Formats: sequence, C-alpha cells, structure tokens
Amino acid sequence: MRGARWPMARQRRRWLGFMGALSGALLGPSWALAPTRIKVAAASNLKFVLADLTALYRQQTGVQVDVNLGASGNLARQILQGLPVEQFISADEAWVAELVKAGRTLDAGQRYATGQLALVVPQNSALPLSQGLAAVVRAMKTGDKFAIANPALAPYGVAAEEALLRAGVGPLPAPKKVLGDNIGQATQFVATGAAQAGITALALASAPEIASALQVLPLPVHLHSPLHQRMVLLQGASAAAVNWHRFLLSPPAQTVLVRHGYALPQ
Repeated sequence: MRGARWPMARQRRRWLGFMGALSGALLGPSWALAPTRIKVAAASNLKFVLADLTALYRQQTGVQVDVNLGASGNLARQILQGLPVEQFISADEAWVAELVKAGRTLDAGQRYATGQLALVVPQNSALPLSQGLAAVVRAMKTGDKFAIANPALAPYGVAAEEALLRAGVGPLPAPKKVLGDNIGQATQFVATGAAQAGITALALASAPEIASALQVLPLPVHLHSPLHQRMVLLQGASAAAVNWHRFLLSPPAQTVLVRHGYALPQ
C-alpha cells in the first residue's frame, strides 16, 4: 500500500501545479491581486492629462486611481501633515525635494515631463494676443485683471512672474493682478471673464474641455526657467502604486503627456 501512494502523491502535486499555473494565467500579472484603488496628489496643471491617463490605466489593469488636485505647495504641506496619499505628482522639483528632505518618500523621485506656459485671453477678447505678452498687458484698460497662479504655492505662478519680467512688463501692480490658489483657478478666471488676460499651463489652455472659451498663445520657453515636473512615491506606497508610477514613465503614458502639450524629460 505504501508503494501505491507515491504515484498518487506525484499526481496530486502535478494537479496542484497545473491549477496554480491556470490561476496565474486567469488572474494575469501581479497588479490583478493588488488593491483596486490608489490615492495620489497631483498639481492642477495635470487635470486633463491625468483624466486620460487614469482612464487608460483603469482600462488596462482594473485599478482605479483617485486624484487629489491642487497647488504643488499646498499638496506638499498637506502630505507633511498626513494627507493619506501614496504618490505626489508635482508641477516642479522643489516641492518633491522638500518631501525627500523630510523623509516622507521612498527615493528622490523621477522627472516625468516639462511643462510650458501659455498666454490666454477670453474667446471674445479684442486684446492683441498675437503680438505677445508685453503688447497684451499694455493694451489692457484700467481696472482690467491679469490672472496667474499664486507664486507662493504654484510653480506655474513663479514661471509666470519670470515671464512678465523677461518680456519687459515688470511686476504687475497689485490692483491689476489676480492670484489663483492654483493654476486651474487662474485659468478659470480668464475663461469666465473674471480676468481679461492671464498666464496658465499650455496643457490646461489647450484641453478641449476649456479651449473653446479661450484664445491661446504658447509663450517662448526662454521667458522662464524650465518647468521640470517630478513625481515621487511616498513611504508606505503599495505595490499597486509602484506599478502606476512605472506606467507614468512608460512610452504609452509619455505619448499622452506629449499630446497634452508637455515635453518629455531630458
């Protein structure tokens, strides 16, 4: 009897091995066993491109990525205060460096894109957009408002102030300037007519969801320091978050970023 049990044991091991292989084939890669939701914090300039990227990722993997949008500075401070997210996708590199310095990240992060500025006016505006930034500011009337993101919170606001200086406009007087809490709000100020002109992210201004409300002129890159954008995984990030992070650096994701007006990282 003892000798007869050995073939049965071998058969059982083979059967279990076959079932394990079949289960792996049915479930697919490791992400299929990972949590089905990921929470990330991302700069507002990424609103439309992340809508496309998260939809593509969910289609491919079944994983839902929940995005908390805001100014990079505000988001970094919230993360330091315990905001429960697994990844920070910043509009610049400085705020990522702050989190790295505080020991809140897995590593120094990765540069994923370079942003670009755009000068915008409402669709029905008569301001001379095609003549450039200085001409638009000179043509604005007393009481008109020029919108930018708050430079204390948003890298695109810092770049906007640089562009105004390098274009020969100089600092805008306080009565003429209106600050958005983030670049998305600054864009809305112009799209709704609350501001008569402004500087925003090209990726926002050219998105179909808002482009019909604006006239858009991409600004020369020499008018501001490069808007190198960096993302980083936070301490405690799940395997699912790591896979999503890798996806954002993949050729399909980079193609989507370029389509939305970003340059690839150098």
